[in-house]
Amino acid sequence: MNPENNYIEINKNSWNNRTETHLKSEFYDLDGFLNGKSSLNDIELNLLGDLKGKSVLHLQCHFGQDTISLSRLGADITGIDLSDKAIESAQQLARDTNSNAQFICSDVYDLPNHLDKQFDIVFTSYGTIGWLPDLDKWAKVITHFLKPNGKFVFVEFHPVVWMFDDNFESVGYRYFNSGAILETESGTYADRNADINQSYVMWNHGLSEVMNSLIKNGLEINSLDEFDYSPYNCFNGTVEFEPKKYRIAHLDDKIPMVYSVVATKKND
Repeated sequence: MNPENNYIEINKNSWNNRTETHLKSEFYDLDGFLNGKSSLNDIELNLLGDLKGKSVLHLQCHFGQDTISLSRLGADITGIDLSDKAIESAQQLARDTNSNAQFICSDVYDLPNHLDKQFDIVFTSYGTIGWLPDLDKWAKVITHFLKPNGKFVFVEFHPVVWMFDDNFESVGYRYFNSGAILETESGTYADRNADINQSYVMWNHGLSEVMNSLIKNGLEINSLDEFDYSPYNCFNGTVEFEPKKYRIAHLDDKIPMVYSVVATKKND
């Protein structure tokens, strides 16, 4: 079968395969999280604002650390993810932390068949849209789940980052969406030496594709910001120049590494 046509199953297996390693990794610092440490970063916290009493839908939440961190800030939150192993882990984490966060196992596109509710905020962050082939369908889902005048908060790795090879030494990929990218890797970004292997299917999405998909589906862009660092040490050859701020050592501050978008659903 064509991997592009079977991408949901391939990527679900890929994330199921990583979940246990991620739970044990220093990268995710589960012990610190269980002791009350937030997994969120200043970028998204500044955009989300006061969450007390707000209903939030968190798309592609992995095993729920950010979701539960948002619930600790007062959000009434539902997290969704493709991986059933990740969602099982998220539900266990919610029990372990006495969190009221709810979790649903679903592909983003299929979520309207599993959830009937609208939210004050839809949130998704860091390494999410690369797993999705069609951003128009993605934006339709976001609009579907937002209340009128509801807010979409999006933080993502910059598409310039995905143009490079793993060591940021040469441009190996197109900036623009040219169809499916099929990859196989050993280890995982959270533990490069882990004894696991997985295949996956991804797509590159330029900024214009992202922005136009949101605009086309009734969202008004309030802000677009770019950042010359990553808050995660998930790339090769990084240097931490300030606490929780990482750059590619030989590229320094020359490339954008993260961007953020805030958009509002128009009240037609």
